[in-house]
Amino acid sequence: MKFAERPRPLLLIAMACVLPLAGCAVGPNFKKPAAPDVSGYTAQPLQATSATAQVAGGESQRFDVGADLSGDWWTLFHSRRLNALIGEALANNHDLKAAQAALTVAHENTLAQRGAYYPSIDAGLSASRQHDPGAALAPVPSNNAFLYNLFTPQLSISYAPDVFGLNRRTVESLRAQEQATRFQMLATWTTLTSNVVVTAIQMASTQAQIDATRQLIAADAKMLQLLQYQSDKGYASGLDLAAQQSQLAQANATLPPLIKQAAQLHDQLAVLTGQFPSEMPAERFDLASLKLPQDLPVSLPSKLVAQRPDVRQAQANLHAASAQIGIAVAERLPNITLSANVGSTALAIGQLFKEGTGFWSLAADVAAPIFEGGKLLHQERAAKAAYTQAAEQYRSTVLGAFQNVADTLSALQQDADGLQAAAAAERAAKTTLDLAQQQVRDGYTSDLALLTAEQAYQQARISLVQAQANRYADSAALFQALGGGWWHRGDLDGDKDEQ
Repeated sequence: MKFAERPRPLLLIAMACVLPLAGCAVGPNFKKPAAPDVSGYTAQPLQATSATAQVAGGESQRFDVGADLSGDWWTLFHSRRLNALIGEALANNHDLKAAQAALTVAHENTLAQRGAYYPSIDAGLSASRQHDPGAALAPVPSNNAFLYNLFTPQLSISYAPDVFGLNRRTVESLRAQEQATRFQMLATWTTLTSNVVVTAIQMASTQAQIDATRQLIAADAKMLQLLQYQSDKGYASGLDLAAQQSQLAQANATLPPLIKQAAQLHDQLAVLTGQFPSEMPAERFDLASLKLPQDLPVSLPSKLVAQRPDVRQAQANLHAASAQIGIAVAERLPNITLSANVGSTALAIGQLFKEGTGFWSLAADVAAPIFEGGKLLHQERAAKAAYTQAAEQYRSTVLGAFQNVADTLSALQQDADGLQAAAAAERAAKTTLDLAQQQVRDGYTSDLALLTAEQAYQQARISLVQAQANRYADSAALFQALGGGWWHRGDLDGDKDEQ
């Protein structure tokens, strides 16, 4: 397209667009909060947990302070089925997919705002047929025709120099919001992997408790039959019979909640892996098939604030709030807009590019707020208050993260002691049961004593299973509390410089 006297205005507007401006972005420049000046998580030094021999999950656990987490920490449980479930969850979980889509939205919004750094160029072509009044109330073409066609191609360029950094702070805020969304997605990933592991552990524990409860109910029922026989013969009192009926009823009452819990865990595992409950095959996990991780990494406190997704999300929110202050300040300052138009107008398409048909214009506009009823001032004050709010929320999140790790470390210590006590109780109950069985065979004791020993043993088994599950579940909880190892996952979106 060749317009008359086109080179000069286009050259001028191009120079105005690319020349660097001496202005700076107003508002505070964000500084990442320093890591907490603490050396550990618990008041007492970490020590290896106690061991319980010949019991699944009874191994001693050692804490490797300063060690890094693996990006696939669940493989430390050495369960192929568990690994497969994690893979299904990461591929099919809809909450994770939604979080990944939200990250894409935030990223595209950031890229869209970056477009304001560049000139806006629009092209247009208008064609009209016009009839002017014979009395010539308006200008007519030079040939004095009152009915004519008019063709106008035009190129428009506009540019708003970012003199005070309004756009830079806006992009900075959006970029920080994108990072917050990213760490929200990572938190979803970390929670998902932990939930799958813990759900599988709870399923194994619940199924084992159901088995023990059914055997306990069978023992109670046999004892009730024996007491009923003795009562009929006058050897047992009605009080003993009533007490046993009550005990059997109580044992029966514990079974439906366990069956309900098992069904709910099955359904929960189905949803976590992106399936309908009716599509999920029946899963049966055995705690003995899981290996308890014996060397547990414990990140340094300075690393925790860089690796916990919730802490990094709070930091990104703080960064966005800082940029919002700059936006509020820039809104109170003048805005400059440069614009240019170049084109041609003619009565016939064939005449559009002839001499004398071209036109151009250059313009510069400056607009500054004079009176807004205090709106801009209060918006700036609100932005500063929002920054203070975000700063306090960040500090609270950091404290909560440290509490979470400390609580989990303490739980692991107590879990080991609890398992040791539960195993001792189970062994004592088993010894009592074995002796009762031997005495019944030798005729030295009654069936009633044997059934009593059977009841005690099954109750001890239930306590042991619960103690075993606690060790496995709290081990998984520690990996989640320390951040989950997402920084070693190449399949998770994110810039390396943000890790």
